[in-house]
Amino acid sequence: MFFKKKDVRFYEKHVENFSHGLITILVDVQTDVHYVHSWITSGGGGITPLLDENGEVIVEKPI
Repeated sequence: MFFKKKDVRFYEKHVENFSHGLITILVDVQTDVHYVHSWITSGGGGITPLLDENGEVIVEKPI
């Protein structure tokens, strides 16, 4: 049986563990937009685009 390899849309650029949760920086490989994903052990979480000091979405092309 053959399976088609699934293309990866996001990759983890940075992960930080805290006593009450996790913060991950995800990068969309199609748009290069960075996202902050948070997860709290009490059951909450969310995702939002990562912004720079001017309030602009961080878009970083791979080197």
